[in-house]
Amino acid sequence: MINAVMRKRIFCFGNPLVKRDSLPILLLPELKKEFPNIEFIGAENPEDIEGEPEINIIDTVEGIKEAREVELEEVKMHKCCSLHDFDLAMSLKLLKKMGKLKALKIIGIPMSYSKKQAIKELKILIPAVISS
Repeated sequence: MINAVMRKRIFCFGNPLVKRDSLPILLLPELKKEFPNIEFIGAENPEDIEGEPEINIIDTVEGIKEAREVELEEVKMHKCCSLHDFDLAMSLKLLKKMGKLKALKIIGIPMSYSKKQAIKELKILIPAVISS
């Protein structure tokens, strides 16, 4: 029996229609080229991570000054008026509360970053955060 080594997966969350939230999606081609041994997945909905045993995320984060690892407790949720208002932060916090979140790493990118600045810092951050 051969054990296949699972590739690390990183979900890049963003909305391509909203400029301040689109950077992780725009970075996908360059990240795939820079890190061929990691599977980068464009994600727009929290449902995209359902059932994942290990969740690694790159997302834009409001209020940070540099790209860095972000703890779930730091992430603020938006006010919810209906189920349509669920965002990624709320989904992750619910998964954690239900005991379904085993491993989570979030790499936050400032909303004001250019693609060039984000890639420069992610080249250093991704290996450090994902391997730890």
